[in-house]
Amino acid sequence: MTDRPVGSHVDQPILGTPDSFPERRPTSGRAGRTIAFVIIGIFIAIAMGGWGYVMMTARGNPDVLTIAFTVDGPNSVTITFQAHKPADRTSVCRLRATDVDHVEVGARDVTIPPGEEDVRLTERVDTSSRATSGSVQYCYLVQ
Repeated sequence: MTDRPVGSHVDQPILGTPDSFPERRPTSGRAGRTIAFVIIGIFIAIAMGGWGYVMMTARGNPDVLTIAFTVDGPNSVTITFQAHKPADRTSVCRLRATDVDHVEVGARDVTIPPGEEDVRLTERVDTSSRATSGSVQYCYLVQ
């Protein structure tokens, strides 16, 4: 503790004056830090490029495009879609119908057998009430 009375004012700096600190070393380490940042940057660029290559060549799930949908009445919707998948693999696509509040009113899984890479299908989805839109929610490869 200090020997000064409570409430007294101090006229000197609490941490000291500039003269009470040791001299700084010259900033010759700046070049070393720059090299370290360059190496880290190169490492990150290589890692991101590698990850991009892995994602590009993985070809996990099929590409799918909803081409059109038609509301057939209060109980069904017809969806036309195109899927691109490996020719030797089976895929399953989930078709979905939603109402004006974006609530799902119907869904159906469609199996696309092996044989063709690009497949265009038109499928009917039964609904529990009037749908306002139809789409392909997702596709995935089976075998």
